[in-house]
Amino acid sequence: MAITNNVTRLLDSKKIKYETFELPPEKLGALETARLLGISGSIVFKTIVVTREKKKPLLCVIPGPTEVDLKAVAAVVAEKKVHLPSQKEAETLTGLLAGGISPLALINKGFMVFLDESANQFEAIHISGGQRGLNIKLPVSALVSLTNARIAKISAPSAESAD
Repeated sequence: MAITNNVTRLLDSKKIKYETFELPPEKLGALETARLLGISGSIVFKTIVVTREKKKPLLCVIPGPTEVDLKAVAAVVAEKKVHLPSQKEAETLTGLLAGGISPLALINKGFMVFLDESANQFEAIHISGGQRGLNIKLPVSALVSLTNARIAKISAPSAESAD
């Protein structure tokens, strides 16, 4: 029995082709998700909440092996500085548990969405389905159109992924 939630209902209502993958219900990172699914970490994108001064936070959707480039994000939104909130703050800001934060679950909630330009090299990518334990593979074009995502170079190689 496939998981059904607001995200899958939205995709169904828009007649968007997607695949769902059930995962363990605990918080998993993008690379761990990729390992469990037996796919490349570069097509599993994670959603990172980024805060800015006195404005609504941003959602930055970046490949698993990378981290948000805060200077690049600040430049894209013409801010001096942007910040990474704590996990608890990100959960409070979005109303979603870390590991389940998804731009598709936050449509019409006022968040600007930025998608790393590396997504353009793929027809489809994997993102969170809006709850822990649900991963969704969908066309990049559908993600961009549904979320009005802006494409920009917003990630950098992760310090953890460097040898």
